Amino acid sequence: MNLILLFQDDFVDDSGRVRLQGRRLKHVIEVHRAASGDELRVGVLGGRIGIGKITQLDRSLLEMTVQLDRMPPPPLPATVILALPRPKVLRRVLRSISAMGVKRIILLNAFRVEKSFWQSPFLNEASVREQMVLGLEQAVDTMLPKVLLRPLFKPFVEDELPGIIKGTLSFAAHPGAAAPCPRDVGRAVTLAVGPEGGFIPYEIDLLASRGFTPITVGDRILSVETAVPALLSRLF
Repeated sequence: MNLILLFQDDFVDDSGRVRLQGRRLKHVIEVHRAASGDELRVGVLGGRIGIGKITQLDRSLLEMTVQLDRMPPPPLPATVILALPRPKVLRRVLRSISAMGVKRIILLNAFRVEKSFWQSPFLNEASVREQMVLGLEQAVDTMLPKVLLRPLFKPFVEDELPGIIKGTLSFAAHPGAAAPCPRDVGRAVTLAVGPEGGFIPYEIDLLASRGFTPITVGDRILSVETAVPALLSRLF
């Protein structure tokens, strides 16, 4: 946790005084090994970043006074469209995408996505938010990504996708694609990543018909959780 992420209900009053308990308190004690008088990097969800000075700390309570003096890092100009992975993988992928600064994530159905994945409790709002918060804490960011669920592939690609990709470079990661993933494109990007095994031919053809360029990162077939950060790192 490189940033102590604060929420509005952490604030005791308007003077910048906050109180923390639970997971964040435990982290400060056990990982930061902080003491009264120490300063920690803090940020308010959806707002500024700054410094919190510890005024009280014990096993039950952490109190700080905070000063917020700078904005979070700029977002990555990317929308990631991700074929819904298995639940445990989803948690890790959401965390890494959030840490990399992506602010719009669309979870999409595909032929190779198991129907049971859409019933997973990991897809509820609280679970998704938890993973993205962990990503923000890692990357010293405060701006929560927006996550959209789209369980119907064809209607989404035909009806919504043209508006989403407008003004962006659009790529679909696909094993065996002829074009290599470009580097440092300097433009906003829409990136579609398929399930384990990739999109089926119908799906990749439909994406291509809507302006997506199939791309690859090489001869090796990567897992989703490896492919997404590898692709984003090349593109930006």
